[in-house]
Amino acid sequence: MIRAAHRWPGLAALVLVLLLALSGAALSVFPAAERLASPQAPAGQSVADLAALVAASHPGLEQIRRAPSGRITAWWFDGGTPGSAVIDPATGADVALADPNRVERWLTGLHRSLFLGDAGRLAMAAGAAALLVLAGSGAALVARRAGGWRRWFAPLRGPLAGRLHVEIARLAMPGLVLSALTALWMTASTFGLLPDGAADPARTAAASGLTGLPLTQIEALRQTPVASLRDLGFPLAGDPQDVFTLHSDQGSALIDQGTGAVLGWSRPGAWQQVSGIIAMLHTGRGAAVLGLILGLMALSVPVLGATGALVWASGRRGRIRGNDPAARAATVILVGSEGGSTWGFAATLAQALREAGESVHVAPMSGFDPTRHAGARRYLILAATYGAGGAPASARGFLDRLARLKSAPQAPFALLGFGDRSFPAYCAYSDAIEAAARAKGWAMLLPSGSVDRQSPQDFARWGAALGAALGLPLTLAHQPQPPRTEALTLIRRRDHGAEVQAPTAILRFALPRAGLWARLTGQGFARFQAGDLLGILPEGSDVPRFYSLASGARDGFVEIVVRKYPGGLASGQLLALNPGEKVRAFLRRNPGFQPARDRAGLILIGAGTGIGPLAGFIRANGRRRPIHLVFGFRHPDSDFLYRDELAGWQREGRLSRLTTAVSRGARPHYVQDALRLQAAELAESIARGARIMVCGGREMARGVAEALEEILAPVGLSPALLKAEGRYAEDVY
Repeated sequence: MIRAAHRWPGLAALVLVLLLALSGAALSVFPAAERLASPQAPAGQSVADLAALVAASHPGLEQIRRAPSGRITAWWFDGGTPGSAVIDPATGADVALADPNRVERWLTGLHRSLFLGDAGRLAMAAGAAALLVLAGSGAALVARRAGGWRRWFAPLRGPLAGRLHVEIARLAMPGLVLSALTALWMTASTFGLLPDGAADPARTAAASGLTGLPLTQIEALRQTPVASLRDLGFPLAGDPQDVFTLHSDQGSALIDQGTGAVLGWSRPGAWQQVSGIIAMLHTGRGAAVLGLILGLMALSVPVLGATGALVWASGRRGRIRGNDPAARAATVILVGSEGGSTWGFAATLAQALREAGESVHVAPMSGFDPTRHAGARRYLILAATYGAGGAPASARGFLDRLARLKSAPQAPFALLGFGDRSFPAYCAYSDAIEAAARAKGWAMLLPSGSVDRQSPQDFARWGAALGAALGLPLTLAHQPQPPRTEALTLIRRRDHGAEVQAPTAILRFALPRAGLWARLTGQGFARFQAGDLLGILPEGSDVPRFYSLASGARDGFVEIVVRKYPGGLASGQLLALNPGEKVRAFLRRNPGFQPARDRAGLILIGAGTGIGPLAGFIRANGRRRPIHLVFGFRHPDSDFLYRDELAGWQREGRLSRLTTAVSRGARPHYVQDALRLQAAELAESIARGARIMVCGGREMARGVAEALEEILAPVGLSPALLKAEGRYAEDVY
């Protein structure tokens, strides 16, 4: 419902909204330009002083008007000839013609009414209403994607177009809402729908019939500062019954031209004051800086339109066909996906259920709301795990929504987790879902299942168990879309480890050329960082193997560290490569193993090929943040990977300290032993805010965690606590 409310007003009123935004953005420049170009009144100058200066050099003066920008304009009629000019309030002299800016006048006519009079005003009001609906529904969608209103500025993930759309919306939303609301108010005022009309005050006394009192002796004008003047009307020459008419921020007055007595007075009503503030907020007149800010926010509309169209087109391509209405579907499939592959499994499941005669509705987990599914007899949750156990992009806020329910949904659920067993947080998010559901008392249809690395066999086995629980003949035959790969050409290799029976190589590949669109959207190898993963599809297997990158896109090459494992298909093929030969590969982001962007110190701990991403982090440390590397290897003459580079990075200040742990030789020890030898120093550094990143084998990582548990206990910390704070990250295999 919210997506429909966001989509259709934008499509229906696209042209009007764009005209409103672009013309409004252009008009926002004029108040600031007028402010800069207009001479300002001296501090403390009164209307009496200003009027006297202007009247002295302008016979037949009829009116003086002050714009919100501070510009003073005078009109006169002398000897049958009208005149007008912008006035320097300090001297009363003319400084410019008072003719309106033609470009501004044209833009104003376009912005207000499309040059179509009242019909055009109503059309543009409809555009403002559409913009308001877009902003309101967009805000709700942003909150849903971020995981709640309190997480409005939470980091985003997913395709560039979607992230850009949301990031711009976060910043521009307040300005767009303000512009739309004030536009609707001003339209209502124009058509007389608001009681905010201003009128001259009624006379409470008759004019004296006298004339000629000097302007500087009229008390009401002396008491009114120029800064609050709106306009001053002069009495008609030769008419002793006519009066001065003064409009200021304080109110309106009728002033006797011969005695200076106030013959009538009225203060602006509440409606008038509010309408004045609304006009200032909408036009920027009187608030030039605010006007420029709103103009910049208005420029976001065409960008939001373009990125929104890309998001919509992407959604159309990935849409589940034949989706039944949410309120009538007996089976509701909720999908938590990061890169989109889980949606493919959901489509296969939905199609199989429909072929078995079931009505099915498929939706993202982020929109979970049992009240929308009145006919639901079961929920099927397909949830991938992001990073170190977090919610994927389309599941943001699911656990919070579940926790806020007063009671569990009446319909039971089944749960299928998606992950990669090579990562320690395998299906950790689906485990968290199951724990939360059990705590809420939500009944399960069958024990939860898992799919390892998009295995069709795992999915089919779970489908058979689900079919048995439902009493349906359910066969799930799903073939995941293979990743799109690119050819990488090996340009250099450095071999190590043969002497210790652990053949290892640092492989450097040429960076593939990326087209303009890839560079703009960050697709393929156009944008990556050390710590991201390089997926290799070895010949003879459809299951990719992943290697942590030791380089980023800015380094201009793709580098990994590979050790030969007995019978290893991918490692064997990689270590058989010679410079000039190619391998098919693709990228997978790994944001759960990236250094934070702050200046806090880093303690990098790795062994063997685990040095790869850690070396990449050090290489990229152009800001010279403090980095302490603890690196374990077998023998310094055989597998001391990156020995020369590490020495160079130390000289450059990219690496603050290097500690090595050699497991073979006269005094063999491991990285956990090296940590214990520096326990006091490490504990102090971590207590001051240093972050820990560990990369290498599982046994090494377990030993490091045990050592740090001992080291940190005296300062009241632990690896578990640091992980909860986002200060301890692992990439283990």
